[in-house]
Amino acid sequence: MRVLIVEDDLDIQRLLAAALAAAGYAVDTAGDGEDGHHLGATESYDAIILDLGLPQIDGLSILERWRKESISVPVLILTARDSWTEKVKGLRAGADDYVAKPFQMEEVIARIEALIRRAKGIASNVVTVGPLTLDAAQSVVFRDGHPIAMTPLEYRLTAYMMMRHGAVISKTEITEHIYDQNFDCDSNVVEVLINRLRKKLGADAIETRRGQGYVLAL
Repeated sequence: MRVLIVEDDLDIQRLLAAALAAAGYAVDTAGDGEDGHHLGATESYDAIILDLGLPQIDGLSILERWRKESISVPVLILTARDSWTEKVKGLRAGADDYVAKPFQMEEVIARIEALIRRAKGIASNVVTVGPLTLDAAQSVVFRDGHPIAMTPLEYRLTAYMMMRHGAVISKTEITEHIYDQNFDCDSNVVEVLINRLRKKLGADAIETRRGQGYVLAL
């Protein structure tokens, strides 16, 4: 899963990015409204964390632009603790949830998890597909009750495919949702990752649909 953080306070930005990366997310960051709007409009994200008090373009204006541009990615806004008017304006502008500053990092991660599940039509943070169980709260995938040792990339792709179970996922979609913008994706990187997962999930777990992509076949 891939998340964008738009926050001009570099300390908060770094803390959020580190916490989300540790929870298994690919993370991109922007420090002002102009860069934030551009990334949100041109890249594919599963969720966005958006501060409202940004330089160049304020967060509320960015959110309004995204929604007018039919960008429906779930957005979690960061607001001042006592500013209920900011919360109301943000929700009416198209935000999906909010967190007041100062916040607990665990709450932000839990809310991001919930937004992503909701966007994919999943109610629980535990997803079961055949012998596999995804526990998003622990960032762990189990097979027949036993945890599978995975790299962050392997976990992200497995989690994404489990949440999109039954759908054919193209190489382009995988690169857009699994890797951050700084990752150098060559032509073979997706095939290598898929082959590694087949060794851990089972040789028949992921089917290749020629010319289309991959599907979790469990």
